[in-house]
Amino acid sequence: MPLPDDQPHTRTRLPVGEQASGQPTSRQPRPLRTLLTVLVVVTLLVVAISIANNARTGSPTSGSAGAGHSAGAVPPTGAATAPSGDQPVTTSSNGVGTGYPHTDQGAQSAAANYAVALGGADMFQAAGRGRILDTIADPAALGALRGVLDQAMTPQVLARLGLDAQGKAPVDLTFVSRSSPIGTKTDGYTADSVKAVVWCVSLVGLAGPNSTLPVQANWYTLTLTLRWVDGDWKLASYSRQDGPAPLPADQQAATADEMTGAVQQFGGFRYAR
Repeated sequence: MPLPDDQPHTRTRLPVGEQASGQPTSRQPRPLRTLLTVLVVVTLLVVAISIANNARTGSPTSGSAGAGHSAGAVPPTGAATAPSGDQPVTTSSNGVGTGYPHTDQGAQSAAANYAVALGGADMFQAAGRGRILDTIADPAALGALRGVLDQAMTPQVLARLGLDAQGKAPVDLTFVSRSSPIGTKTDGYTADSVKAVVWCVSLVGLAGPNSTLPVQANWYTLTLTLRWVDGDWKLASYSRQDGPAPLPADQQAATADEMTGAVQQFGGFRYAR
């Protein structure tokens, strides 16, 4: 018998697993909430990448300028290590550039070119060594530099390089000593003097058939003290330190003829900071 309309109604709840398929549950995902979550995550990632790029380029963010200096030296930017492209000098003497600008950049250019001269094959012969030092040395330091280098080039040292007492290579062999600057920096620049540091790689050895001292690559760092004398940067003293050296490449070494031909055919460069 049907109940009257004014009687109270009763609602029956079934267990979740037994609910009708047409009734949505409270645990179903909501598309709007999911979309908002994805947008928040993407926004946070973009902000994090932007902050990381800003820090890598050295651009300080608000409130971080003092912290950057207190944490240590800031890595140089690309512009600080890139070549300047400026022509270092337009004159030369005894094959070495002269007349460098009276600037930090000019001092670095001078140091790079002086490193090439000091690492050249002419330094192992008295006459060539004298010409180079006359060109690059501070006159006040010339005597001391010449004395130290003359004493260092003993017959025993030259013999270990495969040279005779006059610094000459055996017949049919070519003595190779060539340096190339990889980079330069200065320390304590003033208008009167500067300490310039040059990272170099050099080739040293005897090229030719039956050579017992094949040409090898060496990495080293030169520290040169330069003084501004008579309108140019001049060498007052220098020292050498091994490295830093990279891992050797997995390459086949050139033959004796290939190395001799390369040394004789390829000329050097004038270097600018």
